Formats: sequence, C-alpha cells, structure tokens
Amino acid sequence: MRRSRKVKILATIGPASSEEVVLKQFFEAGADVFRINMSHTDHALMRTLVGRIRAVEKDVGRPIGILADLQGPKLRVGKFTRGRETLKPGQTFTLDDNPEPGDGTRVYLPHPEILNSVETGHRLLIDDGRLELKAVKCDGKSIGCTVIAGTSISDRKGVSLPDTDLPVGALTEKDRKDLDAVLETGVDWIALSFIQRPEDLAEARKIARGRALLMSKIEKPQAVARLSEIIELSDALMVARGDLGVEMPLEAVPGIQKQITRAARRAGKPVVIATQMLESMISAPVPTRAEVSDVSIAVFEGADAIMLSAESAAGSYPVEAVATMNRIAEKVERDPLYAGIINAQRTQPEPTGADTISLAAREIAETLKLSAIVSYTASGTTGLRAARERPQVPIIALSPILNTARRLSLVWGTHCVVSPDATDLDDMVNRACRIALEENFSKTGDRVIITAGVPLGTSGSTNMLRIAYVGAEEHQFPNSGRDGQIASPASSSDRVAT
Repeated sequence: MRRSRKVKILATIGPASSEEVVLKQFFEAGADVFRINMSHTDHALMRTLVGRIRAVEKDVGRPIGILADLQGPKLRVGKFTRGRETLKPGQTFTLDDNPEPGDGTRVYLPHPEILNSVETGHRLLIDDGRLELKAVKCDGKSIGCTVIAGTSISDRKGVSLPDTDLPVGALTEKDRKDLDAVLETGVDWIALSFIQRPEDLAEARKIARGRALLMSKIEKPQAVARLSEIIELSDALMVARGDLGVEMPLEAVPGIQKQITRAARRAGKPVVIATQMLESMISAPVPTRAEVSDVSIAVFEGADAIMLSAESAAGSYPVEAVATMNRIAEKVERDPLYAGIINAQRTQPEPTGADTISLAAREIAETLKLSAIVSYTASGTTGLRAARERPQVPIIALSPILNTARRLSLVWGTHCVVSPDATDLDDMVNRACRIALEENFSKTGDRVIITAGVPLGTSGSTNMLRIAYVGAEEHQFPNSGRDGQIASPASSSDRVAT
C-alpha cells in the first residue's frame, strides 16, 4: 500500500483501538507507526498488542513500526485529610517531608530530591499548572511557598518544576522493568520521558544495546536548553507539547516546536510532533479549524511524523481521527506553497561522502524528473540521509532487514520494502527497478536513481549513485540482467559513481 503523502502518522492505541480489526482499520486509514503508552499498559497487555500489530503487518504485507513510550518519573504531592483544599493567591503553603495527610497550610511531598533541589524563587506548578507556587523558604525538609495563581489542590496531583534541575535519571524502577519487557517483544522505538540532559539517555542505551532506537521526548525547559547535545545522542525526538506547555509559557511553545523541528532536520534525526493535535475528536466526529491548522503547520514545517494520543487511544472516533489526519496531510503536501517552504528550510549537507551522495541524488532526481530515489540500506543510515534532503520525488528504502524497514516507517518520505540484499551491481539495479515498478512508483520507460554503499552490505558506506531505466520485459533491454528481471542499466552517460 503506497501512501499519498510523505509525513508519517503515529497513532496511540488504547481501550478504543486495541482489537486487531481496529488496528487494521488504523493502518488502512493512514497510520504508519503504532504507539503503546506504558503509563497505562501492563506487560501482558503490551505483549498482546505487539502480537496483534505484527499480525496486521503480516496481513497487509507492509512493515509497521511500534513505539513503546515509557512513563518516566511521576512527581506527585501526597493526600489531604478532606481530599481537597481551597487556597487563595498570596497565602503561604508548604510542601514537606511529613507523611501525615495535608490541610489548607501544608501537604506531604514524597520526593526528597525535590526538597533538596528547589531554591528560593523557583516555581512549582501543581495539577498541570492549575496551581502555581513560588518558593520563598527552602531547608531541605520543606519548601515554604507563596500561592501565585490558582485556588485549589487535591490528592496526588502532579508537580512540575520548570526552574529546577533535578538530580534524577529519566528511568524509574518501573521504566527499567518496562524497558526489559518491551525489548523482549522486538519493538522498534523507545520513547524516553523526563529527559533533562544528554546523560539521561545513557542508561537506556546501555540496556537497549541496539535492539531498539531511542526517541527523546522534549518536554522540559532543561532539555530545550541543551537541545543540541540531546539531539546528538538521540535517534529521534518528540516535541511533547503537553508537558512542555505546562513548564514553559504557552506562547513560547510554537517557537520551540519550530526550533526543535529544524534542529532535528539539520541533524538528520526524525522528529515527531505530538499532543492535542486533533483533541476535540476525542468526543466529536470532526476537529476544530484551529486543530486542522495546527496539524498543517507541522506538515509544512517538514516534521517526520505527526501523532495522535487520546484521539486514537480512548476517543469516540479513533479511526475517523486517523483518517482526518491523513486527509489534512495529503492536502497540505499538494498545496502549491508546500515545496517552496520545505526547500527554504533545507540545510546544507555535512562534508561527508554519504551526505554529498544524498544531496546529489536529490538534485539529479528533481532536475531529470526521475520517478523515485531507491536507497539500499541495511542499517537505515542511507534511508535517513535520503530523507534529510526532503526530495520532491518518492524515496524507496530497500533493506534486507525487517527491523530496519520497521524503524524507517517513522521517517519522512520513505516507502520501506524488505528485499534480499543484491548479489552484485547488476542485480542491485535490476532489483531496484523491478520494485519501483511493482510498488507503482514507476512505469515502463521511467528512470530511477539508486544510492547504495559499495561493497554491498557494508553499513554506513553510502558512496554510489546509479541512474537506470525501468523496463517491462527483458527483451526490450538486452542488458537487463538475469532471470527475466525488469530493469536495464542506463546508458553510460546516465551512470554516476564515486
């Protein structure tokens, strides 16, 4: 099944969409990657969901990516004697290490790392920012605060600390157990919550050992401040706008989204835009006009993927939400302004042979109006480099490794096909042209450009370009290769190699 768009759609699965029949409907409606939220999924259900997704993958014959999203640290206040207390702006309120139920003057904070790290002047946001406190006295055992905004607090509400760098890692004990469990099932991507610094990725990478790729969720000001370092150590990024909008001014989030998207594009790392994209479709069959505009901005910006959360996991119209997002993306990419905006944001290639080859492939393909760029990729690196260029022509990523194809299903513009590795250069050309024809990217007489690493099968060694004609029958092209394959090498003037 060929998509009519380049941006990918990531759909969260949950109570409204956990059955295999709905998962298949998701794929048919446009979902390319499925997200399992480990905050709400135990190990038995997670294994069941992975099995159902793999069954759908086998049924539709296309590689489907799976993202497991780890919960991360959950910082919450304790309980109150009456369950809820009313506060007034300007009054004093204390968070302390006393486990007794709270009242209108204080509450238990079961996180010594917060008590030891918050400094005078730091803000504490409770219940997704509905209550704002400002620290005025800190002694390691309690934090005396002034109520700045908000009028109530209740049991077990979350605490956000936009001004405080906490000395805790991104993985909790629950996350470690969840990570081990999801890796055993062969998921493709792991999303890490609560990333503050590049070092937060170290433990997860050590545990994963390459079995899955790591996606850093950018949801804290500390992560934005060290974005370039985090990008360097991440395999992908997610703009987690929900928590980001709690810990930073709401009006700053659109600019930060663009900053993260462009930085990820420069680095050639996939970037996902997430949270509340079609939020009203949780309960309504159509989105608001503002939500349509929000999705469109992410597509115009060149994000690799756009994500549905509660809309597809727990909403009343989960399949309709996926289909709506698909229609919006298709319409944006057909807009006359789309190509110009994508081109204007294109970054210069790194001074490497592989980046130069990818740049040349795009320019040749667009200049000669070729039907596709075919990238042979074992590790996924060649496919990522091709996508980094954001070409106007389709990218067909051929890989002998199913896991690589699944991982690339998150990447902008890549149509992933699992195919045995080529045996030699002629086989490489013939195989690429045959698949371009079979997958309906090319027709007889079209040309494609092929990128690969030579020697074949060498990971990360993209160093060759080849232009080839696509043919219908071997007798039309005497040099088409063995076994009646359907491609012919281009004439010598159409060959490029380095």
